[in-house]
Amino acid sequence: RVSASGAKGKTGTRAFMAIGALLGEQHSFIHDLESFFWVLFWICIHCNGPSEGKVVAQFDKWNYADTGELAKLKLGTVSDEDIFRKTTEESFTEYYRPLVPWVKTLRKVVFPGGGRWKTEDSGLFDQMRGILEKARKDPSVSAAE
Repeated sequence: RVSASGAKGKTGTRAFMAIGALLGEQHSFIHDLESFFWVLFWICIHCNGPSEGKVVAQFDKWNYADTGELAKLKLGTVSDEDIFRKTTEESFTEYYRPLVPWVKTLRKVVFPGGGRWKTEDSGLFDQMRGILEKARKDPSVSAAE
């Protein structure tokens, strides 16, 4: 879909919402792509394989924070490469640890320069898809299957 759905207000699971959506921006496909990033990030932290989940207090509060605070928490998570690296290395479960370098690469395209997209980029989907296809072919990732 190219245009917004027309839904009034903010909809969706808070922990997966794009930063711009949390700040009340008009919905864009860029927000959907960022939401995908947050879903992947969440899975890598909260799941240790297909059927073993866990609660991580640091990120569980994302479900309850008000939208402005959550936008700041998320931006703080991705804004600095070293902080993001440390977060992924310390928080990703053993099962998803092989995805750390690929999620770090995704972060660079989803949050260019450590910030959020302010204008639409029709090439973002292809960039993300390319990174994910390379990850799928990575022997360390496929060995975890």
